[in-house]
Amino acid sequence: MHTGSLTVKDKKLAILIDPDKVDEQSIDHLFSASGIDKVNYILVGGSLLFNNLNYTLDLIRKQTQLPIIIFPGNAFQISPKADAFMMLNLISGRNPDFLIGHHVMAAPKLKQYNIPVRSTGYMIFDCGKITSVQYMSNTTPLPDHKPDLAVATALAGEMIGMQQLYLEAGSGADHPIPEQIIKAVTNAVKIPVIVGGGVRTPEQAHDVWSSGANLLVVGNGVERNPEFVSDLVKVRDDLLSKK
Repeated sequence: MHTGSLTVKDKKLAILIDPDKVDEQSIDHLFSASGIDKVNYILVGGSLLFNNLNYTLDLIRKQTQLPIIIFPGNAFQISPKADAFMMLNLISGRNPDFLIGHHVMAAPKLKQYNIPVRSTGYMIFDCGKITSVQYMSNTTPLPDHKPDLAVATALAGEMIGMQQLYLEAGSGADHPIPEQIIKAVTNAVKIPVIVGGGVRTPEQAHDVWSSGANLLVVGNGVERNPEFVSDLVKVRDDLLSKK
């Protein structure tokens, strides 16, 4: 099973599922939505995780054979039921817990479970609202109007060995990562770039992919309206057909 390796030529789509925001009924609703079978990945994770991660993974696996990748909020969000694990290094912040602390705690379990790991330079941006990830990580986000800072941070992540970058507006952000930021970063680095947060319309999705993102991650927009999946798939497929 393909477990999450991206290339800089990709235009892919992932749906982010927060275990704290779903139940069996909502999972059934999501995986009944038109176009869900054309999504590339399912990401699972959240900032708090009150609910059982394994339970959510079991619900998802009953519905699909799409690759399931853990998108962890902390070192405890690990399970052998996932197909891959996104090891997030919060390179936009200065909190050592999210640069190496949680990783040290997670590494033995990841080794034990033999889960494929993708080292990911995680960059949080200020997109108009304090988000859960900003609060929980206790870090200052990058400004969304300074491409030079974004590029310098992205280059540092690439140079220290990150396999991919994740530009995060955050759950409930007022707007997605601005196009100028995405373009500046994707033009500067030679590794894949993931973009998530704040995408609520097909036009916003189009702008994210057109600006150079290799993977778009959508959570809240699909959580509120699972039928949004078909719109996202159409935008992606239209872009791919023009390449």
